[in-house]
Amino acid sequence: MSRLDDADKKILNRIQSDFPMESRPYLALAEEVGLSEKEVLERVTRLKKDGIIRRIGANLAPARLGFVSTLCAAAVPEDRIDTFARCVNRYDGVTHNYVRQGNFNVWFTFIAPSMEKIESRLAAIAEETGIEKILNLPTTRVFKIRAQFDL
Repeated sequence: MSRLDDADKKILNRIQSDFPMESRPYLALAEEVGLSEKEVLERVTRLKKDGIIRRIGANLAPARLGFVSTLCAAAVPEDRIDTFARCVNRYDGVTHNYVRQGNFNVWFTFIAPSMEKIESRLAAIAEETGIEKILNLPTTRVFKIRAQFDL
């Protein structure tokens, strides 16, 4: 993994929560940090490859789009976590999943047009994986914390 230089830090600071909404966003970034568009693209590619950037994508408010969201927790035997996670990740609407300590050790979020759609997908996941202990914890109140890391 490479060290971050000042240009990397400027790019990361800008794209964390204020990604340019333009037809050529990397050109806009390039102009801001004094690099070429190609150099910015190469840096972003390297930062993604190195695991510094996990993903670049929109963070949308599901309710404003007419969708529902839920947090799910599953009790998955240690030796089946990878298989379970791969199954979960195949479904549209799963934004991410992660492992935690405890009986309910795999947590993931689901967004869909209706709770019925989420419930049917959770039933399909249970059927496919044999994991029946999956909690469905629908969103009742949203707390948004802006995570901005100043590099």
